[in-house]
Amino acid sequence: MDIRMIVTDLDGTFLRTDKSVSAYSQQIIQQCREKGIVFVIATARPVRAVKSFLPFLSCDAAIYHNGAVVRLGEKMLDGYGIPNPEKYIFPLLEAFPDLHVSAEIQDCLYANFNPGNIWKDIPYTFTDFTDLPEAPADKILLEATSLEEMEKFKPFLTPDLYIQLSENAVAMVMNKQACKMNGVKTLAAHYHISTEEIAAFGDDYNDIRLLRECGRGIAVENAISEVKEAADEICADNDRDGVAGWLERNILL
Repeated sequence: MDIRMIVTDLDGTFLRTDKSVSAYSQQIIQQCREKGIVFVIATARPVRAVKSFLPFLSCDAAIYHNGAVVRLGEKMLDGYGIPNPEKYIFPLLEAFPDLHVSAEIQDCLYANFNPGNIWKDIPYTFTDFTDLPEAPADKILLEATSLEEMEKFKPFLTPDLYIQLSENAVAMVMNKQACKMNGVKTLAAHYHISTEEIAAFGDDYNDIRLLRECGRGIAVENAISEVKEAADEICADNDRDGVAGWLERNILL
């Protein structure tokens, strides 16, 4: 079946380690779009952390916060947040007083620590979480460096939430409806494309379902082992333009 949509993660997948997008990758994406193929980015990043890349990505649509926010250009197509995030944050801090916690709300990061050690030069608002905006959180972030460490947070979550480790640095708490694959399904329905007509690329835990459920699931060589096991095939690593190379060989040639 022909590929009609390309979905790619950014960090560790489409972006190089230095967070650049090569001229080659830009050219390949443009050629795919000229063939009428829809190009979508699916990232755990917030909207503001992707804006600087948009001129180089030429994407048709974007999935942010792992699927909590789905946009078609500037238009919001879908979204799944966490209402009243304080009701989860305060019990966690009572149990773990030194826990580093942050929350993404209305494209702003609120944190009880300096998150620059995790995300370089990231703007944030320092808070004790008593003064958060009255709006759902796109995600709550808890410092965790392993799956084992993340386990201690699970008893504090309600059944409508899930938790996932990212880059062995943070545990992301999100609405169960917020995942990359649900965002892809929203966009596929909008474009009248079946999931079998989608090629998806990824490298981390939050890409596993995407690679399993799309027609072609491709892991970059630098992906974690769980992602490689979920993939149909493996392409070159992100520093060797693995995504673009696969697209050129399998779609453009």
